[in-house]
Order: sequence, then C-alpha cells, then structure tokens
Amino acid sequence: MARRLTVFAALILTGAALTACSGGSGTVSASNEFDLVQAGTLTVATEGTYRPFSFHEGGGTGDLVGYDIEIIEAIADKLDLKIEFKETQWDAIFAGLDANRFDLIANQVTINDDREANYLLSDPYTVSHGVIVVPKDDTTITSFDDLAGKTTAQSLTSNWYTLATDSGAKVEPIEGWAQAVQLLQQGRVDATINDELTFLDYEKTEGPTGLKIAAETDDAGEQAFAFTKDKKVLAEAVSGALAELRADGTLADISTKYFGVDVSE
Repeated sequence: MARRLTVFAALILTGAALTACSGGSGTVSASNEFDLVQAGTLTVATEGTYRPFSFHEGGGTGDLVGYDIEIIEAIADKLDLKIEFKETQWDAIFAGLDANRFDLIANQVTINDDREANYLLSDPYTVSHGVIVVPKDDTTITSFDDLAGKTTAQSLTSNWYTLATDSGAKVEPIEGWAQAVQLLQQGRVDATINDELTFLDYEKTEGPTGLKIAAETDDAGEQAFAFTKDKKVLAEAVSGALAELRADGTLADISTKYFGVDVSE
C-alpha cells in the first residue's frame, strides 16, 4: 500500500515541483504557499484572558499559556513556522481576521452554520457541552426554557449569546468569562452560558465559587481554528497537522494536562 502523505508534505512537494518547472535556483517556502501576514510566521489571534484556553500565568502577568495556545504552538512546529500571538478582545477578533491582521483565530471558535458560511474552519480540536451557570442557591433555572425573561451575561458575538437569546433571555453584554462570573456573583445577572470546560477549570482553580451548573446542552459543541476564505491552503495544512498530533498522542496529552481527560474528540 502506498504511504499516505500528510497535507503539509504534499504542499512542500508541490512547491518544489513548481520551483523546478520555473528554473529557479531556490525552493518555494511554506510561508509563501500559506500566504501569511508575515512570511515565515503564523500570526494568531487569541484573547489571552480566557482560562484555561488562552490566559497569562501569575494572575495575568506571566507567560501566555493555555489549551489553545499549546495546540497551535504544536501545529506551528509541525509546519516549521514561527508563531506570534495578537491578543484581541473577542468582540473584535473576527473583524481583525477580516482585516488580515491575523492568519487565524485560536480561541475556542465554535463551529456553526454562520461561521461555516463566512469562514474556513479547521477540523475540530475540542468537543464539549455548553452549560448554564447559576448561583448554587438558585432553584428557578433547571433548563434552557427557564431562561425566558431572565438576564444572562454574554459576549455579543459569541455562540452562547445566540443560545441565550433563542432561549428567551435578556442579555447583559460582557467582554469575557471573568466579567460574567463577577456579575453573576454580585447578583446583577441571573445566569451565564459558557463552555463546560471553562466552568470546570474555574471551579477547580478558584473554588469554592458559590456557582453551579444548572443545565447543559443536549449536543456537544465542536471548536476549530478560523480562517478567512482565501486561506484554504493554510487551513488544510493546519487540519493535516492536527491529524498528526491526534495520531501521535499530543492532543490527548495537552487535553489531560488542562482537563484531566481527552477533550479533543
């Protein structure tokens, strides 16, 4: 049986063939093939405040770390690219991608119909449920139907905002998870919807928090890296690198480090 080439290897061979045909003396670099914002460097948009996916150690003053950070760093290594992070608030992150300030977004972008219509998305690297988080003494919210007429704290451009409004909730706009928790603990909102893994990490590191999960979505969400439509070669290469990292156990190792279980599939 012929050995199957990885996407990246195929791209390199294609580049070499093109160089040979043109009679040039050099090789076509991966960075040119990928049409990067900066040649040889993968420019990545991330919040930097979204624990445990993208955050700074030492209470916000240390190195940028997290589940998404380690995975995209492993991908850049597979593609033989340097990496540069551009920390951006979630509400502005897609506008920055559209303006070609970044090559991709690494920030738990949930796959949905609207994003699939407007962007290229990699293969998923996280699978998890959405949950409603409420104060521990709250007994009025036990399902998404119970959110009708309640106030939830959500980022206006997040997938959870759509779920909240579809459930009949009024939404208090916020910039991220930390602000949502603050409003919830102060009693200024009734609930917040977010990723289950975000809550479990927060409970583990900050507990006791006085909060609980009131309900979860029936279907698990899948998260991917997001690209503009003209980044097809890069998107395919990233998905190819993800497949290699899944096969060699790297994704499972990173998942276990942050969550205690493999959340990558």
